[in-house]
Amino acid sequence: MPAPSPLPTYLYKILPAAPPSPLPARLPLSDLDRNDGYIHLSTSEQVPGTADKFFGSVSELWLLKIKYEVLAAGTDGDGDVKSEDKAEVKWEEVGRGCFAHLYGGDLGKGNVESVVKAEKKGSWFESLSLEW
Repeated sequence: MPAPSPLPTYLYKILPAAPPSPLPARLPLSDLDRNDGYIHLSTSEQVPGTADKFFGSVSELWLLKIKYEVLAAGTDGDGDVKSEDKAEVKWEEVGRGCFAHLYGGDLGKGNVESVVKAEKKGSWFESLSLEW
C-alpha cells in the first residue's frame, strides 16, 4: 500500500513508560519491535486508535515525536546516516490501515525531536491531539 498523501511531517512511537532522560543514542527495542524485526510507528491520526487498542488500560503514555523526513533520510538513533545498510521507512498494510515501519535503524537522541507525555481523559481518542 502506498504512503499517505501528503506525507506526514511527524511520526510517533508510543511508549507505555517514560524513556530515559536524556535520550540515549539508541533506545532499547520493545519486545514487539524486536520480534517483528522493525519499529512500529504511527501518524498523528493513527496514534489514538493504536493507543486505545494496545494501551487502553493505562492512564499515561509517552510519545516519541519524530520528523518523517529525518527517518526517511535514513538517520539512525545516533544521528548518523549510514551509506550502507541505512535505516528505511516502509509503509505497510496492517489490518486497519497503512502504517510506517522503521527497518534497519534505531530511535534515539539523533532522530527523535521530542518526547510528549500524554494523560488519558476518557479514551485516547478524546485525550490526544497531535501535529500531523
